[in-house]
Amino acid sequence: MIADYQVITDRDETGDLPAVVREVVLDYLAAGIDPDRTTIFTHSAVPALHQLMLPFLSLVTVAELERNPTVKAEAADAVGRQGRGMSGLLLTYPVHQAADILAMHGNLVPVGADQLPHLETTRAVARRFNQRFTAAQPYFAEPDALLTDSLTVLGHDGAKMAKSRGNALELRASEDDTAAFFRRARTDSARHITYEPEQRPEVANLLRIGAHFAGTTPEALADAIGAAGAGRLKDVVTEAVVEGLRSLRARRRALAADGAAVVGEVLARGNARANVLAAGTLTDVRELMGMTY
Repeated sequence: MIADYQVITDRDETGDLPAVVREVVLDYLAAGIDPDRTTIFTHSAVPALHQLMLPFLSLVTVAELERNPTVKAEAADAVGRQGRGMSGLLLTYPVHQAADILAMHGNLVPVGADQLPHLETTRAVARRFNQRFTAAQPYFAEPDALLTDSLTVLGHDGAKMAKSRGNALELRASEDDTAAFFRRARTDSARHITYEPEQRPEVANLLRIGAHFAGTTPEALADAIGAAGAGRLKDVVTEAVVEGLRSLRARRRALAADGAAVVGEVLARGNARANVLAAGTLTDVRELMGMTY
């Protein structure tokens, strides 16, 4: 799902959304996501998702939403960047996300550690819906999280990597942009490079990224760099990422040559399938709630 509605949770201007959606789909395809096996769709194109949000909101309290640590952090960030209070859409975003997941009967959700509170809201919505409306035979499964060893990827500023923070490296970035990104990355004052995630999070982050693309371990990469310092670490990571993304970026350039047609076809098929799935769930939910007339 391409969460285009999420753009308006914390900002006044949406920018060129069609272009952004097109670029995201090209990233997906270049990374190897096969639209014949995977349904790629836009959030705004599936009305049943948003209708499901209404009954789901009745299953959570305002206090629960306000306690969500991700909502609190994003709200503080929105105030800092926009100078305004939290929007109602941002407050209720965890429930919107629950609708996105449960509409498709998702049972395994790949998330970062910071998204676990959101997923717990989804699990609570599923559990409470079952208890309230279909206790004899639960309708929704409570989805599980799929986590990787690297729970959070940091941007060049040492904070969680995010496009909204301007600290992310895009897959389609040029080699020069990639090098500039890692040159700006934070490290620390110790010259000898070691892999110590707790004591040296920024250095550990670079080592994890470099090791992933180099096909080695962060510890081995740290040993190879040793006393060569942070400058050498950044060079090694840059080289590994550039080489690791070379084939993806080549595929992306080829796809982008006819990008509008490719993306249009993928989204037309994906949106149609997502609408069938979500509408079926909404019909079931309304029947279970006694709201079919």
